Order: sequence, then structure tokens, then C-alpha cells
Amino acid sequence: MTVRAIGNYDFPSADRQELFGDDELVYVHWQDNPLFCSAAAFRAGRAMTFGDFMAGIVDPWLSSDPDYSPAAVKKWRLDGRDFEPDPQSTLADQGVGHKSLLVFTV
Repeated sequence: MTVRAIGNYDFPSADRQELFGDDELVYVHWQDNPLFCSAAAFRAGRAMTFGDFMAGIVDPWLSSDPDYSPAAVKKWRLDGRDFEPDPQSTLADQGVGHKSLLVFTV
């Protein structure tokens, strides 16, 4: 169904990068999990390592599913391409940018 505006829709986005300083929004999605049916957004520092991002932000969120185990993650995708995260490298160094989408399967 087409949406038709009745006026100009011309204003800056409220979640644009410059409003986040050294942080960024990162979306994480557990593919094919019925409990987490869509991606969740997290605010994370670009200088945060992937390991810290997972241990401090993502793992606590996912642990609400009793089937979740960090060791069971099989495959990652970042913005639609295959991705092999390095736990010691920063999000920025691995190409995780503002509003990037990380998708994983178990």
C-alpha cells in the first residue's frame, strides 16, 4: 500500500551518527529464532572490542532464551556479507558502522 504525505517530510533523522558522538547504533538479529523475531538496536562505542560488545551487551540480552549459548553461534553476517568477528578487535576496525546489522545463526 502506498503512503502519501500531506506535506514536506524534510527534517534531519533523530538517530543520525553525529548525535551519538563516539558511539553508534548496532543492530543484532538471531536468525530463525521465534523469541527474537527481529533485530534489536544497541548503543555501543566504536572503540569497544567485539568480545566486550558480546559479553557486556549482547550475551545478557540473548541469555533470556534458555537455548542460547555463546559457543553455539555458527555463522555471522555483517550488513549482508559473511563475517568472521575477531573478539580482540574493535567494532570500527571490523567494519561495524552506525546502524550496521549483525545477523547470526546457531
